[in-house]
Amino acid sequence: MKDFLSSCTSGGCGSKLGPGELTEILSKLNVKSDPRLLVGFAGRDDAAVYQLDEERALVSTVDFFSPMVDDPFLFGNIAAANALSDVYAMGGQPVFALNLVCFPEKFDKKILGQMLAGGTAKALEADTVIAGGHSIYDHEPKYGLAVTGIINPKRILKNDSCQEGDVLILTKALGTGIIMSAFRDGESSPEAVKAATDSMQRLNRYAAEKMSAIALAGPNTRAGVLKSGMMPVHACTDITGFGLAVHASEMAGEKYTLLIDSSSLPVLEGAMSYAEAGYITSGGRRNRKFMEGKADASSLKGTFSEIVFDPQTSGGLLIAVSGEAAEELCEAIKRDNPAASIIGKVIGRKEKAVIFS
Repeated sequence: MKDFLSSCTSGGCGSKLGPGELTEILSKLNVKSDPRLLVGFAGRDDAAVYQLDEERALVSTVDFFSPMVDDPFLFGNIAAANALSDVYAMGGQPVFALNLVCFPEKFDKKILGQMLAGGTAKALEADTVIAGGHSIYDHEPKYGLAVTGIINPKRILKNDSCQEGDVLILTKALGTGIIMSAFRDGESSPEAVKAATDSMQRLNRYAAEKMSAIALAGPNTRAGVLKSGMMPVHACTDITGFGLAVHASEMAGEKYTLLIDSSSLPVLEGAMSYAEAGYITSGGRRNRKFMEGKADASSLKGTFSEIVFDPQTSGGLLIAVSGEAAEELCEAIKRDNPAASIIGKVIGRKEKAVIFS
């Protein structure tokens, strides 16, 4: 399968357009307004939400990219997990998905079959129906899903709706972009690659279910610690191509600053050593440039700062939850995602949107 990976100039979420370029382009579009569109791209959120009635809304997203691994089935598995993640980050439940396929005409079609089988297997794990799709010939293989889900419009988790005093939980370890960059050059260890691919394959479904459970359980299950009717989880986003720093700045918005304890950040084994060896992605450099003046990473020693700008493929959820419920939620998530950690808190706005301490 050597040609499967070598045919691609980039792979995974590191191949996305940079956040600065994308913001400039999107800001110039003249789009139709609709009061039923509860979440659109104006807020740079994870998925669109369109209200059907008082109790139901559609949540819709699309994501695809070129391979970062040389196994087509594994690639399909990771690409599907990544696409499904946006629905989970909004607090929704995926219902069906459409395949998006770009495939070189010269490649053996068995490779295509393996890609699609990997995506289908992950959709089955997510209780999501593959309902069709679209394919074209291309110079590089690319794969992903357009996912449609259901969400209660009263329980949407936006990426920028955190509150002062919230505690931050990150559900997966960082460093997939750096490790897979070393893998492309044949310099990564089998153990590091397995840790990265295991993480990328893991659905954010399980962490999202814990979020929903703690929100729906109500304050009575926590001995009245929370105020009646209070939703303990206030905001959520998934960490993907823009890296932790950029996604954190989106969560901070204009009103808050995210104070992140770098010593608490979960990092995949091997990622630091590969960063020190110079395996920095172009996506990471774009993220760093975009965050100039928006993030204070001066306290991060050596190349550790590369970890927070590193583009993640199928990364974890960044959750803003009330302090009273944070430990309970983090411990629940750890049962399926052992790397889950409390990494910081939301404070009133300082000079920077994100401060790494």
